[in-house]
Amino acid sequence: MNTMISVMIIDDHPLVLNGFEFILRDHPQIKLLDSFDKATAALQFLQSNRVDVVLVDINMPDMNGIDATVAIKKMYPNTQVIAISNVSEGSIVQRMLDAGASGYLLKNVSASELICAIQDVMEGASILSADVESIMKGFDSTVPKITQREQEVLQFMANGKTTPQIAELMFISPLTVESHRRNLLQKFNVSNSASLIHKATEMKFI
Repeated sequence: MNTMISVMIIDDHPLVLNGFEFILRDHPQIKLLDSFDKATAALQFLQSNRVDVVLVDINMPDMNGIDATVAIKKMYPNTQVIAISNVSEGSIVQRMLDAGASGYLLKNVSASELICAIQDVMEGASILSADVESIMKGFDSTVPKITQREQEVLQFMANGKTTPQIAELMFISPLTVESHRRNLLQKFNVSNSASLIHKATEMKFI
């Protein structure tokens, strides 16, 4: 591939940003457009700039990398997203890939591996670093698939709302709220609300 690849980085750790900028800035095939420490600012940048590849962290203060990836792929389906993270939990990797990411690398990635990943996703490949591949080989638990209504109930539960309060806020009956709650417990394979909220938070559903 001889075409220049335009790249943007989203990560709220200055040292990580500086390291990736150093690797990418002088590469003859890569044009580093900008770096952001907040996903919302990066999404605004995308509105007026064509970006081929976005490198995105998972844990950020304003929006997690999964939600950012969903937003990017919805608005700009031709933009490739690669997760660059310290999070090595299989469920997070799977959710990131389900959101539309073309790759998932851990932050201990080498400079050459990073460059190759950027080039490969532009060729249509899906890239997992060796460590992530090992994690996913041993990952046999499916990520829960929840509905929009269940997502709303889950968020209200995390905010400490009671069943009657959730029913009033969502304009549904308390029985329907309880039905959503039972479905969530089953889908996340937990037995109570506290465990549900803890697991859903770990998996970035909240």
